[in-house]
Amino acid sequence: MVNGKIHLYSQAEVEGVRIAAQASAAVLARLCEAVTPGMSTADLDMLAESFIRETGGKSAFLGYRGYPGHICVSLNDEVVHGIGRPDRIIAGGDLVSLDVGVTIGGYVGDNARTVCAGGQPGELAAHLMQTTADALQAGIDKARPGNCLNDIGATVERIVKAARFEVVRDMVGHGCGIQMHEPPEVPNYRVPGKSPALLPGMILAIEPMVNAGTWRITVDRKDGWTVRTADGSLSAHFEHQILITENDPEILTWPKTV
Repeated sequence: MVNGKIHLYSQAEVEGVRIAAQASAAVLARLCEAVTPGMSTADLDMLAESFIRETGGKSAFLGYRGYPGHICVSLNDEVVHGIGRPDRIIAGGDLVSLDVGVTIGGYVGDNARTVCAGGQPGELAAHLMQTTADALQAGIDKARPGNCLNDIGATVERIVKAARFEVVRDMVGHGCGIQMHEPPEVPNYRVPGKSPALLPGMILAIEPMVNAGTWRITVDRKDGWTVRTADGSLSAHFEHQILITENDPEILTWPKTV
């Protein structure tokens, strides 16, 4: 749980977060392009370490609460927090969820995306990925003054359920900027009762995790980290870090093109 006072970021702080967010976006984009059948998830983790170093930052995940990887690499039924392993080989058609966090100058950038390794995904996988991406964008569109956190979660949930998928309920988005996880929690579903108002200066990591089957999950008993769907169904994960402004939300982790 992420409890405590919600931080409203100053303009100077926002500039710091923008740098970290753009670094994490650049690393994620390069990793997504690098995903190739036949490589191991450890290969991706090592690539990430190199890409992150080139930004001048460091992994926001490595060592966080004991996490042993530079990024999270999760395949197929793995929802999040998959650890890069040399014996975990990516096959053609696998769904590969990459979650990247970069720390620079005391600020954190965080984003995630699911891609298909080699060729085109199957019909179910393609629909799952598109639905998750669409739900994320719709949730972002609700991140503006005058709305509340429940407007984000309810919108994500509505789109996911319309596609006959389920949002993971045991894991949620979060505030992110100075720390990896800050208040408030950002559920991908409507929470009973009142929820915090959205105010300019809030920075949120909105991250739908969507399963093709049940929303229920399990945690690997051996590594203590890898989260999987309880029924072995496919899962997709998309995440952006956004700034609430006086007007439209700013997607801090939208990759810049040169």
